[in-house]
Amino acid sequence: MSYEQKGVWVYLLVSTGAYLVYVWIILSQADGAPLVDVDYVMPFLISLGISIVAAIVGRIVVEILSPSDNYTSDTRDRQINRFGEARASWFVIGGSLVALLLALLEQPYFWIANAIYLGFVLSAVVGSVVKLVAYRRGIDPSW
Repeated sequence: MSYEQKGVWVYLLVSTGAYLVYVWIILSQADGAPLVDVDYVMPFLISLGISIVAAIVGRIVVEILSPSDNYTSDTRDRQINRFGEARASWFVIGGSLVALLLALLEQPYFWIANAIYLGFVLSAVVGSVVKLVAYRRGIDPSW
């Protein structure tokens, strides 16, 4: 497994895990109350901070446990990255458009922030899955 492919696995697991923990915390705090009344800002910021640190530490741990032969990206790695990011970027755009619509409709900040966060998470998950499939099967331009 290449250095870049290992990084994709770490990114997928950290992104998914951090978001699921964030959602669990928010739902636990709500305890039946409306979600817009939940203090979401600190869990949101902590989730982002922890995910950044976890991604860095995860990448280091993976390399300690299973060192890569080469730490540079080859042409295949770059093509797969470009292929995955092109598919994933639509989710960031979608999340941003939903957030813009929510702002125009003067909805609570809770929904706006969470629409953006969900867009980023979906982008990370979809991009990672597309890249991992491309590493296994190759790039299929019909995607």
